[in-house]
Amino acid sequence: MELAFVQSELLEKYLDTEVISAAEVAALLKRRGVLDGTPVYLDEETMMPLPPLCDYGRYLATALLDESTLKDYGRAIGRADNYLVSLQSDVLSATESDLVAYRDERTRWQRKPIGWDAWSKESFVLDDFYGFLVDRGFLAQRPVRVAARGRNALAPRLRSGMDIRHLTYEQYRYFRDVGLGGQLPGAEVDLRFRGWAPLRNRAGSDMALGSGARWREWATVLLPEIGLWPGMPGGAAEFTVQACAKYGKARTLYFPEDTVASAELFCLLERPDIVRRAARGLERKARDLFVVGEVDIAGGRLRGVLDGLVREFEISAMPPKMRRITVHEGEFGLEAMSLFVCRGGLMPGADAWKSYRHQAWNRMIALADEATPLLPRRRWRWHDLRHTYALQLLTYLENLMDGEEPDPQARRRRHRSYLSGHIRHNPLLIVSRRLGHASPETTYQYLQYTDDLIDEFEAAFASWVGDDEATYAEIASHALSGAKGGR
Repeated sequence: MELAFVQSELLEKYLDTEVISAAEVAALLKRRGVLDGTPVYLDEETMMPLPPLCDYGRYLATALLDESTLKDYGRAIGRADNYLVSLQSDVLSATESDLVAYRDERTRWQRKPIGWDAWSKESFVLDDFYGFLVDRGFLAQRPVRVAARGRNALAPRLRSGMDIRHLTYEQYRYFRDVGLGGQLPGAEVDLRFRGWAPLRNRAGSDMALGSGARWREWATVLLPEIGLWPGMPGGAAEFTVQACAKYGKARTLYFPEDTVASAELFCLLERPDIVRRAARGLERKARDLFVVGEVDIAGGRLRGVLDGLVREFEISAMPPKMRRITVHEGEFGLEAMSLFVCRGGLMPGADAWKSYRHQAWNRMIALADEATPLLPRRRWRWHDLRHTYALQLLTYLENLMDGEEPDPQARRRRHRSYLSGHIRHNPLLIVSRRLGHASPETTYQYLQYTDDLIDEFEAAFASWVGDDEATYAEIASHALSGAKGGR
């Protein structure tokens, strides 16, 4: 079986047939609601679609999943089928033992086994796939039996909580200034630094930390949203994000004045040079871009030309893919309207931001010395800055509510009464709203990190470890002499 994905933008480049034009195919995909990223499963010999599997891909597209999720789901089914073929089976004729063998292969035997969190996502896709086949009549029953409490043989054996990883102030500044910014640990300029656009990457880290936004929310910001647009007053920025938010759930993002200032510094010193170098290349791609001619700041809308037609979009409803091709006529020619730009003149994608982070991590490790903050074993993620924002804000609001209350037990009693009587001002719910969590239950998991009684732990075992106290031999000798004296 071969796996492909719908990619409508490639039609004009590669579709060459007299039977049907690229424009007609694109119109047909749009009319049928087939989204980019929809998985298409083909027979290896005939290259014809495999009906049950392609029907599932079509079903995923109607669920309005984003492009990356559609591809992830499609690859999960493709991986399972490839393994099952090696067992002289496939996803349509697999037995429970076949699928259990696949689970063990993924989590135990392959060269780099995946963790239970990753397997949890794959098992969900497989369960959803077989539920679809049963509902549509392709199978009489699921191949995997449902056991007690709704679990089955494909369910992950271990259920872990959120992987909350946060940074201290020293760790963050080391990550931002040394890893991303090209400084040496002593704050000197590193003349050997071979990174690119350090102010852009520093601004990205400041925006992630200062807003608590998810990567796709802060990395896709347009200049009018952040207030860095002609005629706008500047300062702190607040706007609604929806299409780039998780599950498409609308929420308000707030970027403090210092965060916007960091982005403005990038716009003043680095961005113009990037834009100037890329202007000619963007001119050649103009027919594939959304060229904005009118910006309605008050209404939050953009009006311009796309595919030869005049179109108007609400900014909050523009998905990342549309934001990436949104440009306007600037000082040097066509210029991206996204805050962040890369060498090609358009918005950096997920892989680009991942590479910036990896390069920063390698640099941090290479320059680490005795004065360097303690670095974790695993490489930091952009999402860790969101966790740091949540913990800092939660701790600050709790301390603000508690005043000078020194007793942790009294603080906890006060939290419980505060939650029932003052829901609107409860720190936990404030942070939950700011993070855009679907349920405060998700935010609850941050609580275990706000009152970390590490000092009490150290005091409890202060005389147990180390070499400052008596050794076991001395203690035993003292006990023995005492026992003899007792006789």
